[in-house]
Parts: sequence; C-alpha cells; structure tokens
Amino acid sequence: MHPARLSVGSFAIAIAIGSALLSLPVAREGAGSAPLSVAVFTSTSAVCVTGLGVVDTSAYWSTFGEVVIMALIQIGGFGVMTLASILSFIAFRRLALRERLVAQRETRTLGLGDVRQVLKGVLAFTVFFETILFGVLFVRLSTTYATSTGRAAYEALFHSISSFNNAGFALYRDNLEGFVSDAWVLLPVAVTIIAGGIGFPVLAELRRVPLRPRRWTVHTKLTVGMTLLLLAAGTLGFGFFEWTNSETIGDFTTKGKLLPSFFHSVATRTAGFNVFDVGEMEETSWLLTCVFMFIGGGSAGTAGGIKVTTFALLGYMMWAEAQGEPNVNIGSRRVPDTTQRQALTVALLAIGAVVAGTLALMSIDPLPLPKALFEAFSAFGTVGLSTGVTADLSVAGRAVAVVLMFVGRLGPITLATALALKERGRRYRLPEEQPIVG
Repeated sequence: MHPARLSVGSFAIAIAIGSALLSLPVAREGAGSAPLSVAVFTSTSAVCVTGLGVVDTSAYWSTFGEVVIMALIQIGGFGVMTLASILSFIAFRRLALRERLVAQRETRTLGLGDVRQVLKGVLAFTVFFETILFGVLFVRLSTTYATSTGRAAYEALFHSISSFNNAGFALYRDNLEGFVSDAWVLLPVAVTIIAGGIGFPVLAELRRVPLRPRRWTVHTKLTVGMTLLLLAAGTLGFGFFEWTNSETIGDFTTKGKLLPSFFHSVATRTAGFNVFDVGEMEETSWLLTCVFMFIGGGSAGTAGGIKVTTFALLGYMMWAEAQGEPNVNIGSRRVPDTTQRQALTVALLAIGAVVAGTLALMSIDPLPLPKALFEAFSAFGTVGLSTGVTADLSVAGRAVAVVLMFVGRLGPITLATALALKERGRRYRLPEEQPIVG
C-alpha cells in the first residue's frame, strides 16, 4: 500500500477506536453513553489535534473519557505511523524498508538514512517539551491556584500534551480565559505551542546549528522567519483591533493587553486555546484570525493549515513573476518547479475545501457567513477556535466539520494521493501552447 493511503487509513482507524471508547457509558459523566455523533466528532477533533468540541470537555466527559481524549491527542499529534515506526524500532532495534518509507513520508525527511535519527528526535523533543511544561504548570497550579497535588499533576499533564500537540483541548469551562493575566501559565504554554508547531526538522536543525542562520537550510530559514513575522504581526494586529473592545481586552491596562494579544497570535495559527471570548471579538479580528488559521504553522509538526513555508513560497513566486525572473530563487538557492506546483496545489485545494465547507455549513445550518466561514477555517486549519456555534451544529453540520478536520490534518495532497489508484508517469510531452492569463 502507498504510504499516503496507509497514513489515511491509520488515522481513520484511530478515530474509529476513539469513537468506540468515547461511546462507552464509562466515558461520560452521569447516566447513559454519548451519542455517536458526539463521540465521532470529539474523537476526530482529538486525533486531528483540532480542539473543536460540541460539548464541554470538563463537564461532559468522565476522567476515563478525558484520558482517552488525551491519548488520542498524543497519537494524532505524533502521527499514527510515526508512532508505529518508533515502537517497531524500540522493539526490534531496526526498521524494515517498508516501515522506513512510511516514516519518511510522515516525517518529511529527504533521505532514508535520516529516518532513524528523525524518529529518535521526534520522541526526544516530544518528551522534553511536554515534561518541561508539565513541571511548570504543576508548580503554578499547586502553589498559586491551591489545586491539590493529584489534580494539579493531572491538569498539568493534560494541558502539556494538548499544548505541544497544538490540540486546544482544556479542562476548564472557559478554556484558558481564567489565566488571561497569568504570564507564568500563558508564556510557557505559548513557547510549547510554537515548539510543537514549528516542525521537527526545524527543531533538529536549530539544535545542531542554533545561532548560525547562514548555515540553515532554506526550509528552516523560511519557517523561522515567517513564524517570527506572523507572531509580531498577529500581536500588533489583534492588539490594535481589540484595543477598545471591553468584551475582550479593552478594560486591561496597556501592559495587560500585550500578553493576551501575543497569546492569541500564537494560538490562532493552530493551537486553538483562547484567553477571551472569541465570539465577542470584532469582525476585523475574525478575518485576521481566519487568515492566520489558514496559514498555520511549520511542516512536519503538529500544526495545521497550508503551512508557513507554502505561504512564503507563494510570496516568492509572485515576486519572481512581478520581476520577470524565470526562476524562483530564495537566497542562493533555486526552488524546483515541482515544489512550486505543490505549493499552488496545496493552497488552491485548501481554498476549495474551506469554500465548500462554508457553503455546506450555511446550507445545512442557519449560520451567517462570518461565523460559517470562521468555523470552516478553524476546522480545516485544525485550530479549534469557535465563535460559539460548534455546539449548535446539526448532525449533518458536525459531519461537515469532521470531514474538514480530517482533510485539514492529513493535507489535501496526501488525501488526493491516498485516493488515487496508482501514480502515473508519461513517456512523452505534448506540443506547447500558451493560453492568455489575466
């Protein structure tokens, strides 16, 4: 089986298993079991590390249900086939060629010889960042918020896994709004979100040559540069649009507005945590949030969206075309034509998926355009932010969101490749003819 189809199947199996577990009576608080639509939606949101929910996680699910969600988040963020490859390596101290090909596709490595090191790095980075955040949150919750030791450890573990995997699930009714002014919670969570979303290849390269940008690959330069640019632009943009909005940050001091603006800039690109009511934001902020959710984070990480490298490459392509350059150059490197076509395909398929999802949501449920568009962007970008309409979606509307989350997590090209019967190659080229553009 083609590795792409294998990954799609594995994610589907993980969602099915999660749905079955969440449908058990023991997974729900109170009597009875969760309806199938709720279980499937929650399982998909967890495996696809989205964070959208049709029920309140802390109130609806039992401890068993929350543990299932936490496990699904870890599996989904880590990658089903990546996890299977690592377990195989640990058990047998070797990887078969087929397993290495699957792991190569999952981790986006360029050579089969790099797969073992990448798999070890994925595991090491995951454990490192989740452990650090767990320790910080445990100390903060148990001391400042007088949470019992056992409960503080449980909440710290859940949110450390949710943060690194950019899932956005929280064990509080208002998500993280209760920590809107607590830098000791929000900043470590933000750093962990960035680390998980920037991509494992970038993390590995930054560890090898942290302070030598000239030696970085083009991928790392694009990812780091665009991440810093988007973080700064988001902080300034959200702070500007929400400056006087008393429902979000308008009543805070000038210094107090900076932290939630920065955190929303971090979370809106893939994580989905919120520190104020998204439904009360200005529509200009909604639009900016949609743009950030569509871009997403880094490749080969836990982030969603079309990825910052795709967005940056499209910008370089437009600049080269405007300058009349026959090639797209980034620094001292030329970008292959195949990579350019991949970027265009990903972006156009993503736009098509979001538009189709928005139309479906508006047709099925009586949602206004801004809220339907926001919901579609959030589901496809596996972000998890919502204007408050997710819980009111009909069963058919939930199915639309499930499809968007699944497609957004696996990527349009991966899904298209998985559905294709076989790869086709041509041994000839047709005569060239240039159509009029524009």
